[in-house]
Amino acid sequence: MMKIGHFSILVKDYDEAANFYTEKLGFVKLADNAFGPDMRWISVAPKKSNETLIVFVKADTPAKKAAIGKQAPGHVLITIDTDNIERDYKKMKEGGVKFHGAPQAVQWGKEVVFEDLYGNLFDLVERSWQQ
Repeated sequence: MMKIGHFSILVKDYDEAANFYTEKLGFVKLADNAFGPDMRWISVAPKKSNETLIVFVKADTPAKKAAIGKQAPGHVLITIDTDNIERDYKKMKEGGVKFHGAPQAVQWGKEVVFEDLYGNLFDLVERSWQQ
């Protein structure tokens, strides 16, 4: 059996990224381990039991720094599924998350695009078959 374990997002600062994802998106910090003077393994997920995690990688080269917020330029990088888009949209918007509109009905349910603190695009989706 294979599954996706984690994926990495380039960040300017570990703590500011962790704070955004936990405080504004409501994610849970699952690990925060130091591996040297300026290297940490920080993973977050929407809930503790998630099988797929986001891991922060501090941009430490000019090429990585240039890619912050542009890991999928002009396209959604990650889709976050929810069982209640209106609840999560309201909570995240009140917390200062930048949205590109309001939740809209689409063929597969409802969705709305939002940005993380660096400009990466995410799609918050409530799938019609989850209800």
